[in-house]
Amino acid sequence: MLDAIRQKLSDEVQRLNHELSVTLPETLKRALQMGDLRENGDYHAALERQQFIQARLSHLRSRLAKLSQIDLTKLPADKVGLGSRVVVEDQATREKVLYELVVPDAMDFDSDGGGTQISVASPLGRGLLDHKVGEVVVIQLPSGPRKLKIVELTTFHQQLADSRGVAE
Repeated sequence: MLDAIRQKLSDEVQRLNHELSVTLPETLKRALQMGDLRENGDYHAALERQQFIQARLSHLRSRLAKLSQIDLTKLPADKVGLGSRVVVEDQATREKVLYELVVPDAMDFDSDGGGTQISVASPLGRGLLDHKVGEVVVIQLPSGPRKLKIVELTTFHQQLADSRGVAE
């Protein structure tokens, strides 16, 4: 899971570095050849893009550094944690929902894995962390408090063991 996220972020860093060091200098050079820079839209657009890329690269490098600090051996084996798939039952509506807890950079909005990905940094994600099957958790959300009972849990470690069992 984390290796795929690292690869995705590294690929974007590589693409942006290429744009910053090859594509944008060429664009700026062409714009400079046109003369008066005060009214040169291409020149100003290239400068804005350059600033955006530098900010995005800084953000991506920060995210990569934080990802490298995650120690998978410290993820709980019997409680909700990063990478867990958890089925909760809303105590008001009795509706059951499957959530997968991921880091924000791992969220795949196009995926249809049967559940909903939520960030461990979100209010719902933070509220579910470190709880076990059978526990009722009250989570303060912007829409108001929700009481959720954890009815099923598959931790990151269980998923990893299951995938190794299937691969063998």
